[in-house]
Amino acid sequence: MLKARMSSRPRTGPPKHANKFAWKPNAGVKINETEVGGRFRPLSDITGVCPKCKDQIEWKRKYGKYKPLTEPAKCQKCTKRAVRQAYHNLCNACAREHNVCAKCSCRVDRIVGRDITEVEAEQKMLQAAIGNARERDKRSLIRAMNKGKTQTKEQDPTDNDKKAGDLFKAESLEAYAGTTRDDEDEDYSEDETQVVN
Repeated sequence: MLKARMSSRPRTGPPKHANKFAWKPNAGVKINETEVGGRFRPLSDITGVCPKCKDQIEWKRKYGKYKPLTEPAKCQKCTKRAVRQAYHNLCNACAREHNVCAKCSCRVDRIVGRDITEVEAEQKMLQAAIGNARERDKRSLIRAMNKGKTQTKEQDPTDNDKKAGDLFKAESLEAYAGTTRDDEDEDYSEDETQVVN
């Protein structure tokens, strides 16, 4: 019986046969755009979990192993059918109350993602902040927000400090809401240059 000779050191360097292109799950299968995960019904954001669990769920999505829930699952703390995201064991209320990850149930300082109630509260605050703005400015702000959602994380417009003030002169929405139309008209009149022939 021949035995393969084993070296005492682990192998280093690049792989012997590197892939020419990355593997894609369901590469030859056409995806129905109206199903969950399609273009018209994208998968929901991963919220209420620790960063490690978020990476695990993202890996499942990336490599075709993710199975979305078809109906709400039972929470392991309160036993109500309130778990609405796949691979979560606790509902949002219990996870927030006990300050734990909704998937692995371990105590964490930082939870990834925001709750739906937080998003709705932010939307109400935003609507109140742009309530007294001109229609043109409202539409510009909404276009900028929608554009920011469609961009990837690497191209996030909020990461660049130089862009503050490009759309509006105020640094924050609260400061913009504090300005009146008269103040804006004065600012625009200062920017205009007079051409003399």
